[in-house]
Amino acid sequence: MATTQLERPEDSGLSARARRALKAVPLAWKRFWRLVSLYMPKRLYARSLIIVIAPMILLQSVLAFVFMERHWQTVTQRLSQATVRDIAAIVDLVETYPNDADYANIIRIAQDRMQLKIDLLPPDPLPAPGPKPFFSILDEILSSEITHQINRPFWIDTVGNSNIIEVRVQLEGKVLRAFVRRSQAYASNTHIFLIWMVGTSLVLLMIAIPFLRNQIRPILTLAEAAESFGKGRPMPRDFRPRGAEEVRRAGFAFIQMRERIERQLEQRTAMLTGVSHDLRTILTRFKLQLALTGTKADTEALGQDIDDMQSMLEGYLAFARGEATEDAGRFNLEAYFEKLGEEATLRKRKLSTALAGDPNVHVRPHAFARLLSNIVGNAFRYAKTVEINANHGRGSLLVTIDDDGPGIPPEKREDVFKPFVRLDEARNLDTSGTGLGLAIARDIARSHGGDIMLDKSPLGGLRAVIKVPA
Repeated sequence: MATTQLERPEDSGLSARARRALKAVPLAWKRFWRLVSLYMPKRLYARSLIIVIAPMILLQSVLAFVFMERHWQTVTQRLSQATVRDIAAIVDLVETYPNDADYANIIRIAQDRMQLKIDLLPPDPLPAPGPKPFFSILDEILSSEITHQINRPFWIDTVGNSNIIEVRVQLEGKVLRAFVRRSQAYASNTHIFLIWMVGTSLVLLMIAIPFLRNQIRPILTLAEAAESFGKGRPMPRDFRPRGAEEVRRAGFAFIQMRERIERQLEQRTAMLTGVSHDLRTILTRFKLQLALTGTKADTEALGQDIDDMQSMLEGYLAFARGEATEDAGRFNLEAYFEKLGEEATLRKRKLSTALAGDPNVHVRPHAFARLLSNIVGNAFRYAKTVEINANHGRGSLLVTIDDDGPGIPPEKREDVFKPFVRLDEARNLDTSGTGLGLAIARDIARSHGGDIMLDKSPLGGLRAVIKVPA
């Protein structure tokens, strides 16, 4: 029992460390994948190429490692063993028959039977060892076999692209020199395997890459069509569902969704147009009756109410209808800024404009002009000084409008984009509006794939930031 009590604290300590290690594993795994996702390509085509190429490279690396370490080294070792065994036999013959003056028979046997060209040289010192190659299986294995089988001072020359290997062995009173063909001691056809492996991989990649590109192209086309629809632009004329079954299903679903949305917009526009026509008829009748009956003092207030009602009706109809039916085209910012300058002069306002980049932007011209007109018109109504800065580049247009008016409180900057919302203070000093200007402006910006944000201006008033793809 005492032993068990002594072991429990240690076991609990080990368990605590194990628990901490287990808790650290998910965190480390998350960091690893976060790092991988940071450096991984973002496009589907590049990621698909990695999915195709990475297993192939891994498989070839494993095969090459196994071949180099197993087959190539084993074959080279066996060839080197056989070659050194032949040289060792020559050494034994030379030492067994020392009285043979010219060793003609030994030289003949070595050349005819062992395919070795040997010479017996004077007992001069062996040459100094040369620099060993950085990576040479032959030099390592051949030296090891000579040391193991002959165990005499030796010198070998395996450096260079020559097909001949020179081996010198120090004997008593003489030096044995042997010339061996490199193919006798070295598996020289290894590069053929590597060439075939790399060559077949390149052929497979040449087939896989175009096929992969053809499979991804329908996805990119679908993404472009969806992006164009989100920006209010017409769908590409040549768009049709292609590719794999899943991609075609997504394409057909997108087309059906687009048709449903367009049909709903047409129905809404037709309904509101009919309602507007009927209401305008009634309002016109009211105006005619007021004009024929009563004095001007009695009918002036009622006429103003009718005018306000008609203005609100027209504004609501414009907001509900939007500019969805307009095709995208070219809009010149410089020309529009000139018109704003003339309007500022008439309204006795100070206006400064600045434009960076191409003045021509690709938007729906009338809708975008109305967007800018609503924002700038509000600035002219409530401020004396207005500054407009436009920056067009990299497929995006950024327009910043600053004024020195009363501004809008931060907590109400989102509320002003709601239809018919009119603030009781700050920028609502003028009661002539209908509360739809900013709502229509944001609706147009978002139909282009952009948005409008409000902030405090350096001039002390309101800053409106318009960002749309162009």
